[in-house]
Amino acid sequence: MKETKKCIIVDDEPAAHYVLSNYIKQNPQLELVFQGYNGIETMDYLRENKVDLMFLDINMPEISGMELLKILPIQPKTILTTAYSEFALESYDYGVIDYLLKPIYFPRFLKAIDRFFSIENTKNQEEQITANSVIVKVDGHLVDIELSQLLFAQSFGNYVKLHTIKRTYLASITTSEFEKCLPEKSFLRIHKSYIVAIDKIEGTDKDFVIIKKEKLPIGITYKRELTDRLKNKS
Repeated sequence: MKETKKCIIVDDEPAAHYVLSNYIKQNPQLELVFQGYNGIETMDYLRENKVDLMFLDINMPEISGMELLKILPIQPKTILTTAYSEFALESYDYGVIDYLLKPIYFPRFLKAIDRFFSIENTKNQEEQITANSVIVKVDGHLVDIELSQLLFAQSFGNYVKLHTIKRTYLASITTSEFEKCLPEKSFLRIHKSYIVAIDKIEGTDKDFVIIKKEKLPIGITYKRELTDRLKNKS
């Protein structure tokens, strides 16, 4: 079974949420994890959560869809959903992969989804070849961290402590930003403050995982996914 992709809907119109959520439910490869009605609550969600696809309306109060794309430091793959087409050309500068005009019909929705998965499949093939390291800023200098050496990452305010086999680095990046740089198949967030390398987990003990004799806490909201991933590992 293929891994599901996490998606969100951002639109100030309840009717648009109703249509899109029903379309998404009919595609088992998509999982709807958040529904936002304005740009502000969406920004708050994306700061702490990684998503694969965003269905985004352009015309919203306070912060428009285009303004949201410009503000976000890292944009998810985005499919615009709007009644207006005048921003179509500009939108492709911000990672937009398709543009659905309202009213959105199911066949056109499926075409956009096919385009998304085509792009994802290409990206996954490239990541398998190139994702061997991640570059972070440490004491004002760029450092190349080999992912095979990374044990776990620990939140430290606006920094992240990167614990590797040989030493520890204090990187100028938030935990959420760092998580987006990591391949999902190899790393997993187990707590709001910890991301671990799955193949470095030596065991579990009640509410902890053990890596190199270090006991790292498991957040209650992350337990189920951790359990599933460890079962697949074994």
